[in-house]
Amino acid sequence: MEISSRNVVEGTARAPHRAMYKAMGLNDNDLSKQFIGVCHTGNEATPCNIHLPQLALEAKRGVSDGGATPREFSTIAVSDGIAMGHEGMKSSLVSREVIADSIELMVRAHQYDALVGIAGCDKSLPGTMMAMARLNIPSVFVYGGTIMPGMLDGKELTVVDVYEAVGAYDAGKLSLEDLKNIENVACPNAGSCGGMFTANTMASISEAIGLALPGSASPPAEDERRNKMVYDSGIACAKLLEMNIRPKEILTFEAFENAIMMLNSVGGSTNGILHLLALANEVNIDLTYDDFERIRKRTPHLADMKPGGNYVMNSLDKIGGIPFVLKKLLEKGLLNKNCMTVTGKTIKENLNSIKLPDTEQHIVRSIENPLHEVGTAVILKGSLAPEGSVIKTAGVDMTKFTGSAKVYDREEYAFDAVSKGEIDEGDVVVIRYEGPKGGPGMREMLATTAALVGQGLGKKVAMVTDGRFSGGTRGFMVGHVAPEAYVGGPIALVKNDDKITIDTETNIIDLHVSEEELENRRKQWSKPEPNYKTGALAKYATLVGSAAYGAITSANP
Repeated sequence: MEISSRNVVEGTARAPHRAMYKAMGLNDNDLSKQFIGVCHTGNEATPCNIHLPQLALEAKRGVSDGGATPREFSTIAVSDGIAMGHEGMKSSLVSREVIADSIELMVRAHQYDALVGIAGCDKSLPGTMMAMARLNIPSVFVYGGTIMPGMLDGKELTVVDVYEAVGAYDAGKLSLEDLKNIENVACPNAGSCGGMFTANTMASISEAIGLALPGSASPPAEDERRNKMVYDSGIACAKLLEMNIRPKEILTFEAFENAIMMLNSVGGSTNGILHLLALANEVNIDLTYDDFERIRKRTPHLADMKPGGNYVMNSLDKIGGIPFVLKKLLEKGLLNKNCMTVTGKTIKENLNSIKLPDTEQHIVRSIENPLHEVGTAVILKGSLAPEGSVIKTAGVDMTKFTGSAKVYDREEYAFDAVSKGEIDEGDVVVIRYEGPKGGPGMREMLATTAALVGQGLGKKVAMVTDGRFSGGTRGFMVGHVAPEAYVGGPIALVKNDDKITIDTETNIIDLHVSEEELENRRKQWSKPEPNYKTGALAKYATLVGSAAYGAITSANP
């Protein structure tokens, strides 16, 4: 049914409802206007989100100045960085669904006419955008902003440097004092992790896909421009409500193509694939791995961003931010230029109105001289992953790796093996039963991948998992293997010393075991007991589908 605040505040039967609003300080004039929900994911769980309640005040001011009545509410957000490497990470991807569901419930319950969504950490961005798509009311997304880089001995640091320093310490390459020094300065203030990790990837996508104002992705969290950007988003949402432009008019198939192009041009997180599939599902668009590969192969990798490159989001911001990248793509005819955006104008019209600073820079390459001729978010399929898997090739020199499997049925077991120096050059570390159902929750493996890099093994080993990787992961690391181990996918049948080949040029990931032998192993395999039998994680495991389709939850799985 149509969502409208008039269902709540008009007529004599709604006198009790108006009385409750008046208890919160509203008057009849406020109640006569349309209501815009201002949602944020602020909390003290993560530096990414700690400042969002203050930003929400600016959004509310913008909504009011735009002629509507703002109503603030909040929802949860999980810190991937703090949840990483232990049981808590199983809650991370689950939180994406909870965020989307909770925003939907708040809007439906109170019948808000439009929505401003402010988010800061990895899953809060796609969760908020999924809710906007699902509700299909006029909506503007705005990012909480990136953290500033830490500085040590003239080098810019991110939280990933701390994770990699742990590996270096375990390998005897770094003193405890040096580790502490890195820990103390890597995260200097509020904001999301500084490299082109998942939060900054999804923020970049929010501009490319048209759900956020141009230039809103890159200003740091504690930059005064961030306050203005959030205020402007409130104004824009009120205007969008007047124009009655809704997410389904913005989130077209062509807009998703632009988003995939952005993901590849900036060397973004593989989580972007998972989240775009989930977002497309909310608007009933049939987006597949084939679409990701098709767009990737015609997208140059332009931005030299961490973790595979050299720069952080703050550096990109200084030269014009995401509009700088989009303009380069537009000028060469690579973008779908006529896609509608939350400004009420096309992406081409938005970009034509932006004047970029004229400055010498080495962060974003030209189309003619890219970092890589094709994009970096690669889909692999083969006997080990019939439904597909993903790898990020930004910062990775090799294109093919064949090695011997070392198999672990839990991330902690793999991390302990790395810490003890049990991983050797030429190994393929296999971590399984960490998929959407099997974990449940499809944990990220940053602690383990960073430890390998810190030990100097980042270019000498590979990793394969039915779990996920942080946007901060670098190396020859393959995630999202589907079908996952818990449902009997081939990854469940791998044994120590089996040979595995990963080839990013031919898009192959193969297990070199005969079909006859695999069939014998299949007969001996049995599904393990679920790790959770009650609570949110158990519900999620029951409802969630394959990573190949976005790890979305369905009422009829």
